[in-house]
Amino acid sequence: MSAAVNTWTAIAVTAAGCYAVKLLGLSVPAGLLEKPLVKRLAALVPIALLAALTALQTFGTDQLRLTVDARAAGLAAAWIAVLLRAPFLVVIAAAVLVTAAVRALSGM
Repeated sequence: MSAAVNTWTAIAVTAAGCYAVKLLGLSVPAGLLEKPLVKRLAALVPIALLAALTALQTFGTDQLRLTVDARAAGLAAAWIAVLLRAPFLVVIAAAVLVTAAVRALSGM
C-alpha cells in the first residue's frame, strides 16, 4: 500500500470521526452542558490539544523519535515573546526568524 493511500485513508477516517463527534455533541442534553465541570473541561481541552500538537510538531520525527532542532529554538523564541506580551504577529515573526537563522547557521 502506498503512502498516498495511507494518507488519504487517515484523512477519511479523521473526517468521519470529526463528523461523528459533532453529531455526538449535538445529542448531549443542554442541562449537562451547563454544569461547571463540563464548562471548565470545555475551556481547557482546546488548550491541551494545541499544546500536544505543538509539542508533536516541534519535537517529533517520522521515525517516532524525539529531536531537538531549529524548531525548538523557534518555539523558545515564541515563548519569550509571549512572556514579554508581544503582539501575536510579533510572536510568529520571532519564531520564524529564529528558526530560519538557526537553520541557516547550522546548515540544515
